[in-house]
Amino acid sequence: MFRIAAAFLLPALLAAHLPTPPRIPGQNVNGMRIFIWAGLKTHTVGQHDYPQFLADWSKLLTERGAVVIGALQAPSAADLEKTDVVVIYKGDAGYFLDKPAWEAYVKRGGGVVSMHDALCGPDPGYMSTLVGGAKKHGEVNFTLDAPIRYEVVDKTHPITKDLTDITLFDEAFYGLTWAKDPGIHVLATAAMPPTKAAGEHKGEVVPQIWTYERTVPGASKPARSFAWMQGHLYSNFSNYQIQRTLLRGIAWAAGRPADELVEYVAPPAPAPRPARF
Repeated sequence: MFRIAAAFLLPALLAAHLPTPPRIPGQNVNGMRIFIWAGLKTHTVGQHDYPQFLADWSKLLTERGAVVIGALQAPSAADLEKTDVVVIYKGDAGYFLDKPAWEAYVKRGGGVVSMHDALCGPDPGYMSTLVGGAKKHGEVNFTLDAPIRYEVVDKTHPITKDLTDITLFDEAFYGLTWAKDPGIHVLATAAMPPTKAAGEHKGEVVPQIWTYERTVPGASKPARSFAWMQGHLYSNFSNYQIQRTLLRGIAWAAGRPADELVEYVAPPAPAPRPARF
């Protein structure tokens, strides 16, 4: 009996005696708490580069005042308890949801950001309750590579206030399952280009950027979601307008002022200590 108890107590005792790690220079310890859920690389060179996003955006968001953790796997229930917004850039995320953990997260007002095929999975009806719209895996409901021209339909929203009707060479989805009661708030749409995969859906106007906000029964505040349909080509994350839009979408979904990450100014570095001889 003593050996069993000791086996459980020893890790906790060791952890209790670990020294406190030093603070990261320049990190804003009071910033919004972001979990980046990425995945293993899929597709060809330059496409769906989820690991690179985790590397690049964990640095970018930290430099902009956020406290960032992340992984190439779904956040655990414990991770969600200490997170303000989960940013998902990982294909078919709907297959990997711990529903009780996510429902508890949404109930307390946790935010979600969905990028490209993160909203794909086996149950688009359920996924749409998290991010507003979802795509059924295995169906031909995508354009493949093509020029995607945005029409910004809400130019007053704090997320898209300076996004213009730009064209990205990327991929768009159609045939999505949309949340109802409440529905999404559309920020930008695109007409499906005439690709072979688009077929008879060419010219169909489909939301490509949107927000979604709902308050589940028993919740004290609404949960917010932001979705960006593109990201098939990783280079589009470096587009100046897109990057600012995504930063604002992340902050908005976290329940923070939309410009918090865009306008963050790091505190001055402490003066160096005089050398001792």
